[in-house]
Amino acid sequence: MNDHLDRIDVAQRTWPEPDILPLEVAGLGFEAGGRHLLSGVRLRFEAGVRTFVIGPNGAGKSLLLRLCHGLLAPSAGTIIWNGNPGAQHRRRQGMVFQHPMLLRRSVLANVTYALKVHGIRGRANRERAFEMLRETGLEALAHSPARVLSGGEQRRLALARAWSLEPRVLFLDEPTASLDPAGTVAVEDIMLRISESGTKLVVASHDLPQVRRLADEVVFLHQGRLLEQSPKARFFAAPASAEGMAFIEGRLSW
Repeated sequence: MNDHLDRIDVAQRTWPEPDILPLEVAGLGFEAGGRHLLSGVRLRFEAGVRTFVIGPNGAGKSLLLRLCHGLLAPSAGTIIWNGNPGAQHRRRQGMVFQHPMLLRRSVLANVTYALKVHGIRGRANRERAFEMLRETGLEALAHSPARVLSGGEQRRLALARAWSLEPRVLFLDEPTASLDPAGTVAVEDIMLRISESGTKLVVASHDLPQVRRLADEVVFLHQGRLLEQSPKARFFAAPASAEGMAFIEGRLSW
């Protein structure tokens, strides 16, 4: 694993100043169709820890990530990047969706196009793109159409594309949902290496074994409300709410 990091020199990355972290949300709410889908969420995302957002279906996990990423405007509350209300820093953060949105182009072109949009052109563009494909096990498929890849390969391509832009924060929405065990291991390995390169990961996941393997801290949502933000070990040993305990034990389905 360290050989990969040394090869692309991501372990030595330094971030532009000022940093965009921490990310704080205060009183965050979102309403649609007369329903409060998120209400009064207050939390803080720090650098250096992998944060997993968990909860039953409909808890608001994906919605929280979309709001933080700036894809949706909140109905209430504030999103503050390093003390700067209203800033989105979209060029310094990324998001990978559960169903990746891939271009109708080759695997390689999906990465080179993203780099070009962000101002990286010429030889540096192509070299960076191929390096990311090697890092994610996709180099042999570089000239294949992206949309004929398997589900696991598409997830890896989406991660390669996002990683190539060196985001300070990367939001991942159910990154291994519906993948077989081998596909899950491959994606999780990439997630760990992205984290080790210095990128803050905020991951929405319903996979509790994955949370136990990868998380540093847990954000637990239920019915659109934040019930707990705590270190992983504390959450699984003694959750702060009855709902958290019921979720761990498989007794909370909504």
